[in-house]
Amino acid sequence: MPRLIDLSTGIEHQAVHEPWKPTIDRIRHDVEGVEWMERSFGVDRSQLTQSGGLGPAFEEVTAITHCGTHVDAPWHYGPTSEGGAVAKTIDECPLEWFYGDGVRLDLRHKEPGDRILVEDLEDALGVIGHTLSPGEIVMLWTGRDKFLGSEEYFEQPGMTRESTLWLCERGIKVIGIDAYGFDRKFGDMAEEARVTGDATKIWEAHFAGLEREYCQIEKLVNLDLLPRATGFQVSCFPIKVEGASGGWSRVVAFV
Repeated sequence: MPRLIDLSTGIEHQAVHEPWKPTIDRIRHDVEGVEWMERSFGVDRSQLTQSGGLGPAFEEVTAITHCGTHVDAPWHYGPTSEGGAVAKTIDECPLEWFYGDGVRLDLRHKEPGDRILVEDLEDALGVIGHTLSPGEIVMLWTGRDKFLGSEEYFEQPGMTRESTLWLCERGIKVIGIDAYGFDRKFGDMAEEARVTGDATKIWEAHFAGLEREYCQIEKLVNLDLLPRATGFQVSCFPIKVEGASGGWSRVVAFV
């Protein structure tokens, strides 16, 4: 059996690292759960001798599809992609995209606010002596997951239009990052646009998906636990949400 490494963070109630705060309402065994049993089956809790007078537990989760570790679909970037074709929603993306050989690129030297350039990707590939092949799942190792649960988590480097397209041109359909988002911090992009009057660099990596069809995984964790940069497989199947721009994913490496 291969060693399994969990590369995902979950959905947490009112998480600090989520701008759109998820909520988890818990249906308890001894309160709402048993009340539901009484209503649904027309019995009194005293009759539920097998469960000791208890009911089941449930959770009602309110969260956007981009909460926790998740996969962004082409529809997230815009309504069309690659020459004007209708962009795929998450339930339309081929399953084959989400299982394949993994490649970890070490970009931990990039500081918050930095752009991850084409030459950074080329250098990282050169260090590990690897040439990309179509269908590989590329994961960008920034180390920012160590700040998960704090406001500092949002301080991050980000991809550019050019570096994203460079990966797409090599047949890469899924690109992951162990940071809050794929682009630079929202505030950094907004401030640059304010100072320069040029908004073309806002979400430039996301909007590269208007030109080339690809998915990105955001909020990966534990890339440091991978014992090597290649030679493992990654599963990152997204939850099938009808017509959605993204889906939660339990990303796992098979080493």
